[in-house]
Amino acid sequence: MVVTDVYVKNLAATERHVINSGGTSSSKTYSILQLLIAIALNDDGCLISVVSESLPHLKRGAMRDFFKILLAEGLYQEKYHNKTDKSYKLNNSTIEFFGADDGSKMRGARRDYLYINECNNVNYEIYEQLEVRTLKRIYLDFNPVSEFWCHTKVMAHLKHRFIKSTYKDALNVLDPRIVASIEARRDIDANWWKVYGEGELGTVEGLIFQNFTIVDTLPEAKLLAYGLDFGYTNDPTAVIALYMANNEVYLDELIYQTGLTNQAIRAAFNGCGGDVTTSTYADSSEPKSIDELYLTGWQGIRPVTKGADSIRNGIQVMLSQRINVTKRSVNLIKELRNYRWATDKNGVTISPERPIDYFNHAIDAARYACSMSLGENSRKNFVTIDIF
Repeated sequence: MVVTDVYVKNLAATERHVINSGGTSSSKTYSILQLLIAIALNDDGCLISVVSESLPHLKRGAMRDFFKILLAEGLYQEKYHNKTDKSYKLNNSTIEFFGADDGSKMRGARRDYLYINECNNVNYEIYEQLEVRTLKRIYLDFNPVSEFWCHTKVMAHLKHRFIKSTYKDALNVLDPRIVASIEARRDIDANWWKVYGEGELGTVEGLIFQNFTIVDTLPEAKLLAYGLDFGYTNDPTAVIALYMANNEVYLDELIYQTGLTNQAIRAAFNGCGGDVTTSTYADSSEPKSIDELYLTGWQGIRPVTKGADSIRNGIQVMLSQRINVTKRSVNLIKELRNYRWATDKNGVTISPERPIDYFNHAIDAARYACSMSLGENSRKNFVTIDIF
């Protein structure tokens, strides 16, 4: 396997707790998964549990990387993949995947090795239940957004191996374009660079959205609109559905993917059950894309109305609501947890307040839908607007 220094450091660890704290693209998740595969091949008959906050989070992250590694190394055989139990057999060893919200798994059988991915999103009580049922070693990883139980209750009291990493630890495997994108953000926001660029402990100050709750599924709710934010090479295209039930907003992530042409966006929208007749408010800076999608039969698509302070006004509309986000909306949840007011190089909030230009693709899509359906613009008559 092609590995990074992060893999080597994890391989050398002998402590029961191995804690990986690092910035973006540091290879910590990928490296731990590579190591777990090696452990499964060499520790005959062991059971390894890979856990994160929810199964959707695992499917879009660690599980995807795990099977990517197996395929790259010629180790994948479909007969050993139990898709019902979300597990895979390597020799006589088993690697299982489950969400921390699965109560039956929390109280299940003992395991030999445990890996909690992005453990800062998992409650300490859940970690405790998993920890006491683990015999050999525990791997934890997280972005050091702020101090949490791993710092105060694990690192402060238990013997452990601490591995700090940044994108520079993975330069041998990173695409230079990703490196350039990371380094271009050095001066955008001091706290972002501290956490995601340098891998240092950040602060929760300046978080914009602290008014959202994660829910398992959508209730009986009225679909109000969709929001669409265009992307392509480095930035993803995002589509968020906006619902209303019992005077509360519900947001559901439908699309979050790079490399989508307009035809691919339409196909993906159809594939997730999108309704082309419901209003879809798209980024008005892409009129050609909006026209092309309209011509495919996407009758409800139209440009979002922008104006002075439209970003801050849209944020205020969202902040005025009780927001519920489906747990499958993994990328939207991540953005909501990281979207903050921009600061200067000294960490002082810039005046007048403006948000960072990062962690905002799904949020922009949600903002378009909310501002046009719930804000000042919702009182305008859009039927008379000729947009094509």
